[in-house]
Amino acid sequence: MERRKYDSLRRATQALETRAEIARAARRLFVAQGWAATSVRDVAREAGVSVPTVYSVYGNKTGLALAVADSADLAADGQRMVEELETEADPSRQLAAMIGYDRRLFERSGDVITLLRDAGRVEPELANVYTDGRRRGDETRVQVFSSWPDGALRMDVETAVDVYAALCNIDVYLTLTSERGWAPDRVEQWWNDVLARELLSG
Repeated sequence: MERRKYDSLRRATQALETRAEIARAARRLFVAQGWAATSVRDVAREAGVSVPTVYSVYGNKTGLALAVADSADLAADGQRMVEELETEADPSRQLAAMIGYDRRLFERSGDVITLLRDAGRVEPELANVYTDGRRRGDETRVQVFSSWPDGALRMDVETAVDVYAALCNIDVYLTLTSERGWAPDRVEQWWNDVLARELLSG
């Protein structure tokens, strides 16, 4: 009786573990082989499950990529950024909270971001995922910049968002870390220094 009592909980837990393992397998293969070269069969083999299981869990290859994109957002710990924005009123500290989120996103999931951008050239739905992510980032910065006191910014909000996007992005991060050998901490500190200097008055 006791064993049967927890059967449904065990099945639910196993289902979540299966979903997670399929998503991890998809991420490994998409990054290693590329979007176009990876099939659902490849993902199933990598995850140790059947092809029908992958389809029943994620629908299709695009569904897999969307799951990988969701995992990238979670890895960056957006809740931490929100808590820092809510507890810090100083513009420089709020700016640092947004930069910290982007650093975590690029460090932990930069491979996924570039994957989605590249795959979006042949798969419109994935192109939308990439552009939606960029749009959400812009919306966050508009909301934060607009909440600051008059005179805190050296420019209008729209221009400030453009300057932030031009300096703090995946391409700059990868250039500095992969090509120039910078540590992620150094990139984050540089972003804090240069964006505070460019955006904040005084």
